[in-house]
Amino acid sequence: MTRDLEPGKLVLATHNDGKLKEIRELIGPFGFTVSSAGELGLAEPEEHGTTFEENAYTKAHAAATATGLPALSDDSGLCVDALGGEPGVHTADWAELPEGGRDFAMAMRNVEEKLQAKGATAPDQRTGRFVAVLCLCWPDGHAEYFRGEVDGQLVWPPRGEMGFGYDPVFMPDGFDQTFGEMPASEKHAWEAGRGDLGLSHRARAFATFAKAKLGAE
Repeated sequence: MTRDLEPGKLVLATHNDGKLKEIRELIGPFGFTVSSAGELGLAEPEEHGTTFEENAYTKAHAAATATGLPALSDDSGLCVDALGGEPGVHTADWAELPEGGRDFAMAMRNVEEKLQAKGATAPDQRTGRFVAVLCLCWPDGHAEYFRGEVDGQLVWPPRGEMGFGYDPVFMPDGFDQTFGEMPASEKHAWEAGRGDLGLSHRARAFATFAKAKLGAE
């Protein structure tokens, strides 16, 4: 069962500045006043899910119950075929430092070292995908999910300084640039009325959300 989402206040259940920036750019034209969990000083809930959907719900439900407002969360990750789908839901964990904080340069090296250990050196051995799941949750626990995926291959060394996370080592199918080399306008590549699903995993998940909940076409 679906539920209408009226324009107004919305909480983005994230403490990740990169995700906040991307989702704000996408949702900005639709008449919402957006605050993030980080800006509101909400604690980050522990994520123990085995799927993107479970972790997205954990974050959105925590923010919705804490604020009394509808909350939108994103759980996303890189799934590498040669690594059995890893890092998957643990994508951010691979970047965590013992002393706190995250180092995605280290995380990208970890992925590359594991690929090299598997002998995955040819392009057709280095396939994978970015996955994003948006969860829209109300304070009473009602939740709806919107999934986006983009296939590509892992390149080395990293290329580009735009984007965030693992973007510099991911080259989407049909392109000769990594996400790290693409400006946000090209990476998102979705606008209401264009009739496509966009390029990035997050843009595709957001397009599905916007068409279902915001009346976009």
